[in-house]
Amino acid sequence: MKMKRILATALAVVMALGLAACSSSSSTSDDTAADGTEAEGELPTVGILIYKYDDTYISTVRNALEAAFDGKAEIIMQDGKGDQATQNDQLDVMIEKGVDVLCVNMVDAMAAQGVVDKAKEAGIPTVFFNREPETDVIALYDQAIFVGTNAADAGKMQGDIIAQLFEEHPEYDLNGDGAIQYVMFQGEPDNNEAIARTQYSVSQAEEDGCVMERIGEIQVCNWDTALAQSAMEALLAANEGKIELVICNNDSMAMGCIAALTNIGYNIEGGDDFIPVVGVDATDAAKDAISKGTMSATVLQDGEAMGNAVAAIALNAAAGEDFLAGTDYEYDETGVAVRIPYAPYTA
Repeated sequence: MKMKRILATALAVVMALGLAACSSSSSTSDDTAADGTEAEGELPTVGILIYKYDDTYISTVRNALEAAFDGKAEIIMQDGKGDQATQNDQLDVMIEKGVDVLCVNMVDAMAAQGVVDKAKEAGIPTVFFNREPETDVIALYDQAIFVGTNAADAGKMQGDIIAQLFEEHPEYDLNGDGAIQYVMFQGEPDNNEAIARTQYSVSQAEEDGCVMERIGEIQVCNWDTALAQSAMEALLAANEGKIELVICNNDSMAMGCIAALTNIGYNIEGGDDFIPVVGVDATDAAKDAISKGTMSATVLQDGEAMGNAVAAIALNAAAGEDFLAGTDYEYDETGVAVRIPYAPYTA
């Protein structure tokens, strides 16, 4: 019995030495080859910073990114929760992890200088998307690019939609004065895209021949449904019967306005009392509302196309290729941005 124990112990020692020898004979790991480079076939790591997960439109972009990167890259995605300080911390962690490329949806586009500085110092290519930094900030780093829309186009399309609506439906002019009394819901006070949508929706409608008269102040509701509903309820309490049009920078706010209207008997499916509501994004909720006749129109901001473009450009960067290599994308006149087109969406 004693001899069996001795033999078993000896066998265990031999096996341990064999494993150690196998381990020491190779200096590679899953991540690094013997020469310090990435192992052949290893997927690049992409760090993705999202301004806020619960934004309806951004959710469509996130889903598109996950699908586009599937099998092509390992992704680390973080929710900034609408707080720039939180996103700054997340950026530092991404850089410390040594991601191969960054995809950044800024909480505050005005804070992009700090992202550019850190990414440039670390030598990490950076793809900004959706929320646009200043062009001269992006241009500071030759490995930075922006993928997004032309915000003015969304506003102009809203303006064209408004003009067409009131031409086709003269009954929307409730008081028959030939002017459109409207209320405006803006995403954020200092967001360039929100400002452009607000400005150009009205100026384009005027260019198309409409007389536009705003009721009350511009309602800044941070793209949020609940805030828009509350603000719309207050506007209706003070101006019921006077509001002829609701213009929203996005569909989430439009949904809040429609909820407020529905609560007092307007914009009910099959009902007679109706105030046109126009948004941006073409979310599923907005499409459903348009199909039911409770919302007039929206402007399609193609989240899937956005996600696909960001992923293709990021994968090129991770592979050491030019951002647009092998794609059909082109830079706009800034030389640092790729634009995803809008399209009107009506019933």
